Amino acid sequence: MTELALIAGAGALPRLLAAALGEPFVLAELEGIRSEVVADPLCFRLERLVPFLEHLHGLGVRRVVLAGGVRRPHLDPELFDSRTAALVPRLLAAMQGGDDAALRLTIAIFEDWGFEVLGPDQVAPDLVPGAGVLTGAPSPQDEADAARAAAIVAAIGAEDLGQGAVVVQGLCLATEALPGTDAMLDFAARHRSLLPDPAPRSGVLYKAPKPGQDRRVDLPAIGPDTVARAAAAGLAGIAWEAGGVLLLDRAATLAAAEAAGLFLWSRLP
Repeated sequence: MTELALIAGAGALPRLLAAALGEPFVLAELEGIRSEVVADPLCFRLERLVPFLEHLHGLGVRRVVLAGGVRRPHLDPELFDSRTAALVPRLLAAMQGGDDAALRLTIAIFEDWGFEVLGPDQVAPDLVPGAGVLTGAPSPQDEADAARAAAIVAAIGAEDLGQGAVVVQGLCLATEALPGTDAMLDFAARHRSLLPDPAPRSGVLYKAPKPGQDRRVDLPAIGPDTVARAAAAGLAGIAWEAGGVLLLDRAATLAAAEAAGLFLWSRLP
């Protein structure tokens, strides 16, 4: 019997967690979303959620980890079984809200069925850096930009909108919304010319969990791709709330930041 299931989405996080797990696990994936984990997945659809949960119980699963990016699926009314159909009002209400609302409902459903939901940091605590500057050296202007960005992220997070912001020379150039961090950084790169002084490398990407967020799911993450996009946007560095952000592929991320001349700062709130 296997007691742990990894419910995996897109991106590097599920692969890193799979490597960190010290026990056998069941890999499950939402139909249409392939993870980077090299294993045969158990595929499921939201329209058949209750039978999927029953199947996990039958396999002996008692604990689950939810990790990786998942886009909101289109639901087919004809595919619902009667018991999952009873969850439709809750599912639709949550999906019409922000990501945090949808994920809180996901956790609640798993817990209603007797599963213990673990956070990625409980499985692989080394993915969450402590406070300190990991590479580079933020300037006083960078520190001011990070503080302003942190206040902005707290404000948009309270509305369940996003977990990141880009502030350059005291000005907010972009905030994160449904399209995600990559889209925000690409937007910042395209619109840097709007700044009073767009030429010098300056500005900070800041990421943090939403206020009151259940940190077992959807912790913000930073990896080599984040560094590449931040560099392309002309930023001086990346800062985040210490203890609240996952640092993926740490060695590669630090090497990329050093090569691009960006600082990485795990900042105390």
